[in-house]
Amino acid sequence: MSAVTPEIIRCAACGANNRVRPEQAGQAVCGRCKSPLAAPARPALVTDGNFHSVVEQSPLPVLLDLWADWCGPCRMVAPVIEQLAAELAGRVRVGKLNVDQNPATAARFGVQSIPTLLILKGGREAGRIVGAQPKGEILRQLQAVL
Repeated sequence: MSAVTPEIIRCAACGANNRVRPEQAGQAVCGRCKSPLAAPARPALVTDGNFHSVVEQSPLPVLLDLWADWCGPCRMVAPVIEQLAAELAGRVRVGKLNVDQNPATAARFGVQSIPTLLILKGGREAGRIVGAQPKGEILRQLQAVL
């Protein structure tokens, strides 16, 4: 198993740099001043191994993009997922899961086509978007579930 590289998040309150493991993002506090640290503004890498800590234990709802390298529509949706991660930081956690490398999670949710976007609350599916959809439609469905 490979080691998870911590991310450096700068505290907005005191400026201190903090090492935060991906599964802690969104719930971490500054080591110096104890202020909440802003969630990263990019999608979290989700795997079969870290699904529990990153998704199920997230205090925020999660928008999870299930994709594969060979999937053209997945590549079309990728920039939208990046934008949503930045725009929704602190309100919704955005993650990406490669289904070829992580088949157990894809099977657990019965994913049969990609891209599939799962909207999860407490690790449970609250919504599903199948196929490449425009950003506005993804936001509309996300808001309807939240």
